[in-house]
Amino acid sequence: MFTGIVAAVGRVAERGPGLVVDEPTTVAQLQVGGSVAVNGVCLTVVGKRGTTFSVELVPETLRRSNLGRLGQGDPVNLELPLRLVDGLDGHLVQGHVDGTTEVVEVRPAELGREVRFALPRELAPYVAEKGSIALDGTSLTVAGVEGDSFTVALIPHTLSHTLAGGYAPGTLVNVEVDVVARYVERLLRWRSG
Repeated sequence: MFTGIVAAVGRVAERGPGLVVDEPTTVAQLQVGGSVAVNGVCLTVVGKRGTTFSVELVPETLRRSNLGRLGQGDPVNLELPLRLVDGLDGHLVQGHVDGTTEVVEVRPAELGREVRFALPRELAPYVAEKGSIALDGTSLTVAGVEGDSFTVALIPHTLSHTLAGGYAPGTLVNVEVDVVARYVERLLRWRSG
């Protein structure tokens, strides 16, 4: 379980059947066999060496996320799992990415930027104005939903401490909808069926 508060931005050091990620502060806190969120995807740490850690990527992860498109040197959002002694910041994020979407538009705002994303049809029922959403693992509030798109407002801190500062039209982003919305929808479907 995560909260969507990105702890660091690392870099892909190697790309093979998995990823080797370089980020010294994060690797010092990881345990082999433990979890880490990479661009919002919960992965198991399978090795550590120096300032790097390695993770494996199964076909399901590659199909649902943007991790398969990463290459050496690409930046990645990193988050350590929530510990019971930590306060709940952001929102509950499982690291179970629902899919990807593309940035449609980036507009400057008085304090930061507003970014509009395509809203995939299969995720539309779960995205609501003022609801929570995780984009590349970053906990954000949906500022608006219009037709086949949704918008988030990004503050300077988010822009400088996550991948969001590099978002441009066409950027492929991992999406995890709010877990509560998923369960409510499932419950309503089950009761009506």
